Amino acid sequence: MADATVESTAEITYTAAILAGVVDLLAELRTGSDMTGPQAHAALQQILLIRNLADHHAATLTGDLDRLGVADGKGRRLRELLVVMGCAPAVASRFVRIGTATDIDSLLRHAADGSISSEHADAIVRGLSHIASRSPEPVDADMRSAQLMSLMSWSSAGMTPAQITDHARTIANELAADTDDGKPAAEDKAINELGYHKTDDGRLDVRANLDAVAGEKLHSLVEALSAPKPQPDGSHDPRPAERRRADALESILELAQKDLADETVSCKPTGGVLLTIPADAPKLSALEFMGSVTPATAKALGCDAAITVVIVDGEQVPLNVGRGKRLFTPSQRKALLLRDECCVKCGAPASRTQAHHLVSWVDGGPTDLDNGCLLCTSCHHDVHDRGWDVVMGFDGHPWLTPPATVDPRRRPLPAYNRRTLRLDSAA
Repeated sequence: MADATVESTAEITYTAAILAGVVDLLAELRTGSDMTGPQAHAALQQILLIRNLADHHAATLTGDLDRLGVADGKGRRLRELLVVMGCAPAVASRFVRIGTATDIDSLLRHAADGSISSEHADAIVRGLSHIASRSPEPVDADMRSAQLMSLMSWSSAGMTPAQITDHARTIANELAADTDDGKPAAEDKAINELGYHKTDDGRLDVRANLDAVAGEKLHSLVEALSAPKPQPDGSHDPRPAERRRADALESILELAQKDLADETVSCKPTGGVLLTIPADAPKLSALEFMGSVTPATAKALGCDAAITVVIVDGEQVPLNVGRGKRLFTPSQRKALLLRDECCVKCGAPASRTQAHHLVSWVDGGPTDLDNGCLLCTSCHHDVHDRGWDVVMGFDGHPWLTPPATVDPRRRPLPAYNRRTLRLDSAA
């Protein structure tokens, strides 16, 4: 037993020495400006081969970490341990999937000589899992082996990871179609997925995989609400299509929040958003889940009926600020609707608007008709973040002043429903 232990220790030491030597060699590698194109191409091919080999060993060692319970011993999940060790989250997930997969010996043999990248190996592993999840019957060893070889053949043919994934879906659809009640993946709600995570810069990254019906609902709603909206001066909507769709999704969420709100049952509206503002430090304003926001965003959220705003003292005790209601009452909303008819900037239907405080409620602005107007979500952002100003005119109606980037002279524009009037006779 002692001899076996000594031999194992020596092997580990030998392996560590080899790895240290490889690291030193790569660290000393230099490429000169006098390289020819063919030389640079050949050198890059060798580097990519080394990279594939390094990823293979990283995935294999990840499997060893899982087998040995190293992450559990440190009170972490395996993926979290890899992230702490320096892996990007996506790379850590890839190593975990490959390293903990079973019955993929032929794939690992190909990866062991550097002929397949970890991205391709991961696509194959994920493809196998997808096929198994869609199969009406348990996948036996022979079937799994055949599926593995089919996916590997696509990798050998030079297909991309995305194409391998599509091929796996095709195989899965064929299996599902072989049963009387089988459904193609496009129509199977059982495999719908929605994932999201907070990014390092405080944003929310969202990923969804939906069946055709749910996808159609989302697509039709987003398209209906993301049509380009001309600027008040008649110029084209400056927002790119991706930004318009993001604004449309926010509008959908706001409409859903309005339907879900039920302040008669709980202290916070169901599905609502909670914003906490420290009275003596508004820069520390924070959302319940997403964390800190700037004072400018806090002011913008103060207009939103789906937002519950709580002002607290230094001990997080809610304060009675001694002012009237933050939100416009139903009667006031009706009066705004009668006066403004629609979004005062772009003309979006009133059902998709918020009641905006001209002087922010957080800054002491009153909740009354002279300090309110209707703005849709994207126009609300324009007012709070992009230099548009709204003031109450001498005629008792809102007027908009564009930023200098839109109109260098910053000439005031009447509300959307009054733009048929001449500016010099709009009294």
